[in-house]
Amino acid sequence: MGLSARLPDFPWDSLAEAKSRAQSHPGGIVDLSVGTPVDPTPEVAREALCEASDAHGYPTVWGTPALRSAILGHLTSRWNSVDLPETGVLPVVGTKMIVAMLPMMLGLGAGDVVVIPEIAYPTYDVGARVAGCGIVPCDDPSRLPGAGQPGTPSLIWINSPANPSGAVMSVELLGEWIAYARLVDAVLASDECYGEFVYEGRSHSVLDQSLNGGSVERVLAVMSTSKESNMAGYRAGFVAGDPAIVSELLGVGKHLGFMVPAPVQAALQAAMGDRAHVAEQFSRYQKRREVLTPALEAAGFRIDDSQGSLYLWATRDEDCRATVDWLADRGILVAPGDFYGERGRQHVRIGLTASDERIAAAAERLRG
Repeated sequence: MGLSARLPDFPWDSLAEAKSRAQSHPGGIVDLSVGTPVDPTPEVAREALCEASDAHGYPTVWGTPALRSAILGHLTSRWNSVDLPETGVLPVVGTKMIVAMLPMMLGLGAGDVVVIPEIAYPTYDVGARVAGCGIVPCDDPSRLPGAGQPGTPSLIWINSPANPSGAVMSVELLGEWIAYARLVDAVLASDECYGEFVYEGRSHSVLDQSLNGGSVERVLAVMSTSKESNMAGYRAGFVAGDPAIVSELLGVGKHLGFMVPAPVQAALQAAMGDRAHVAEQFSRYQKRREVLTPALEAAGFRIDDSQGSLYLWATRDEDCRATVDWLADRGILVAPGDFYGERGRQHVRIGLTASDERIAAAAERLRG
């Protein structure tokens, strides 16, 4: 059986008809269906990329010492991280790759269980399927088997702020997940690529020493510049945490050639050292959210969760595909909640990743 037989259909292919309908709107389509940034990549990253373009030699999988130092400094200053050694960080070729490949890179397979969020970015599921693992959607560690019981997980994915719902996990729940992973000797992988975008409350990292007891045992954080720095085209991210786990990923990466290109490493280093551009991007998304939220509510939508991330998790208490069609008739394309699991079937994910002009156009059409 080929690998493709293990995988679901690519979800966005099912939006072709709705996209065509939205494109026929006299004012053009407002595409809010994807999380692709539309704003400029910061000049500091672009300059660093250009200056490092004479990259005639192979880069190292582990990254340059200067890059590792920049990542560690960022983790300490921004996320109150435990004082990690250099062996606790690893640059990666985009965090979607690490989400998809982590079960395989950890040597998991048939007989292993991967826990994913109940409403989840599809690649958590896909990565487990590729490795041949069992999959358990769960948002509450108290519902999972205890140590020594059948079915305990080998890998647990959590995501806060969450895609698609924008939910921000409480400090208490984060602590429960850390404790549970250690109890059953699982790897807890926390996808934190939206961590800089929280509009209500505050985001925390599993690396935060006030949450993890001063230890990163069994814990990994996955972070990206794609969203916060508009560097999605660079494929620049990193993992950080338990040095024993990171070293295992490094060893596999060396064999498979998972090298972040040298110019991209330089751009990632520059982005870690300049946080003003992140605050600027946060302001852009916050303003778009303030335009779109009241327009959706005026059109009869309810916004659930959505304390963070780049999305609004909206519902009209109907099947999500009916909502997709309703919005497409108004030239607005969104992602149906069934992309993200059965619990999302009555919601749609509405992205803030469109220009100010397109967000304003969507709001005008919703107010109709």
